Amino acid sequence: QVQVVESGGGLVQPGGSLRLSCASSGFIFSNYHMRWFRQAPGKERELVATTTITGDTTYSDSMKGRCTISRDNSKNSVYLQMNSLKPEDTAVYYCNAHSAWGGINYWGKGTLVTVSN
Repeated sequence: QVQVVESGGGLVQPGGSLRLSCASSGFIFSNYHMRWFRQAPGKERELVATTTITGDTTYSDSMKGRCTISRDNSKNSVYLQMNSLKPEDTAVYYCNAHSAWGGINYWGKGTLVTVSN
């Protein structure tokens, strides 16, 4: 049974930091690119960051320089360290596993990040 479970969301003040975690099971983690998406109220889901099976990373323009994605294949986990958070970063953050050969996607249920005073 495939499981993708995000954690670490919460309320943070502007300028603060959060570290999101995503624990996975039920598939060969090292064969999957891992991605973080987010969806703000009333907006489309947006790709935030990707770590490939080779460890390469890419970031959205909106988060570049303010976040770091990392993966630990020994723990079947991926992380998103977010710094200098802004109110516009408020969203539900989703973890996604995308097969390296394409065609298979697994999603978590999301974790809510709220940036507010």
